[in-house]
Amino acid sequence: MTAPDASPGWSAWPAPAKLNLFLRITGRRADGYHELQTVFRLLDWGDTLRLRVRNDGQVLRHGQSVAGVAEDDDLTVRAAKLLKLAANCSEGVDIVIEKRIPAGGGFGGGSSDAATVLVALDALWGLHLGVDRLAALGLELGADVPVFVRGHNAWAEGVGERLEPIGLPPAWYLLADPGVHAPTAALFQAPDLTRNAAPARISDFVSGTGLGNAFEPVLRAREPAVEAVFAVLAQVGTPRLTGSGSGCFVEFATRESAEAALAVLPPDLRAWVAAGAARSPLLDALDAMAAGSRRP
Repeated sequence: MTAPDASPGWSAWPAPAKLNLFLRITGRRADGYHELQTVFRLLDWGDTLRLRVRNDGQVLRHGQSVAGVAEDDDLTVRAAKLLKLAANCSEGVDIVIEKRIPAGGGFGGGSSDAATVLVALDALWGLHLGVDRLAALGLELGADVPVFVRGHNAWAEGVGERLEPIGLPPAWYLLADPGVHAPTAALFQAPDLTRNAAPARISDFVSGTGLGNAFEPVLRAREPAVEAVFAVLAQVGTPRLTGSGSGCFVEFATRESAEAALAVLPPDLRAWVAAGAARSPLLDALDAMAAGSRRP
């Protein structure tokens, strides 16, 4: 296949990462799913998806996204096919994924990639299903997909799908990847996981109350690599875990302080700095496309 940058018809779309600034489990539903509370913080960093509309109806992924994930199992391919079915659309798409978000780290890479496909193809295919319909389709793919579809930092409840936009101050994050693919399903079944925490309120979060992450003690006890990264990050700030993955982060008020902390970390630690986003870069890309189509 001709490279995306060398062939007409391709468009590039951001798929931003996220952080869970805290994560509580407040109960378990009759269907076995857990009731959660969290705050999703979108980042101005993530994967890039390159898409090219096809007129033969085929949905094709070129190259890999996450190593070992077959094309038919890839969330981007599933998202495109789900959207085609829901809208009775005859068009297809070529998909190339430039991965930066580590798999299994809790940074939301797969969910964000899927959301970007839904949002971008809704525009490229001229479907105009609307954000509510796209978010509902996203929920069929995963609990974290709707927040990426809607594109705003949010207080979340339920399985993570009940979202209330929340304003967050500017912040920069030192992110670290221990290189461990956290087994989410197994962690949810862990006997030492706290599943009945008292429900928190938005005011608790805003006040700076340390609400914590229910998975942190469980994962740190099971994964020496995660515990080791926490020990290193504790030298520059207060480390936290994101989601149910192994990814760790420390929050800073300025880019300079985050980069200064990064500079003193061991060079063999996979770590980098990313800015918190006021809203998703995906929405900016969508606005830019719409503005371009209105030019005379």
